[in-house]
Amino acid sequence: MPYLLAIFLSIFTLTGCQSAYYSAMEKVGYHKRDIMVDRVEAAQESQKDAQQELTSALEALSAFTQFDGGELESAYERINDQHQQSEAAAADVHERIAAIEDVADALFEEWQGELALYTSSKLRRASEQKLNTTKTSYQTMLKAMKRAEQKMTPVLNTLRDNTLYLKHNLNASAVGSLQGEFATLEQDIRTAITQMNAAIKESDQFLAHLKQ
Repeated sequence: MPYLLAIFLSIFTLTGCQSAYYSAMEKVGYHKRDIMVDRVEAAQESQKDAQQELTSALEALSAFTQFDGGELESAYERINDQHQQSEAAAADVHERIAAIEDVADALFEEWQGELALYTSSKLRRASEQKLNTTKTSYQTMLKAMKRAEQKMTPVLNTLRDNTLYLKHNLNASAVGSLQGEFATLEQDIRTAITQMNAAIKESDQFLAHLKQ
């Protein structure tokens, strides 16, 4: 993003006034469609980061369940760090989706309102048809993103429970207690990753449609 746009972004993101932000961006030739593309791409990266954090958390817990001696405190710290990073990644995914919804509402409202400005009925119908197909593609993508986000909830809950349990029971017996949790957590993480991959695929299709 050019330096001037970055300045506008920082100012209006801090104020929280999205309508003012969109207006400012348009004045420098950066339209809602462009912002939509950027935010969808940012959400894709956020989902990929979340996949990596969840995988790392699973690896940390797997290593702990196979613990056969050594420093329990350091093993716990690794699990706790991965849990915190997973929570942060999930929060970022949520914020990215909310940002997409915000610009989508503004984009579609503007598009719908501008249909009345056409004098050519042929061009108006073509634009309205494109609007409707874009909305449909967007809704498909949004549902996939939210479905993937929801699948992260049981994973985060289990990670939080396990981390708290280890904090309160930092001894060798805790290893055996968590071994039974591992299989469920592994499946939940695999499901979440699968759903995020599906969401990324849907967002690729939406971006392709938007750029046509």
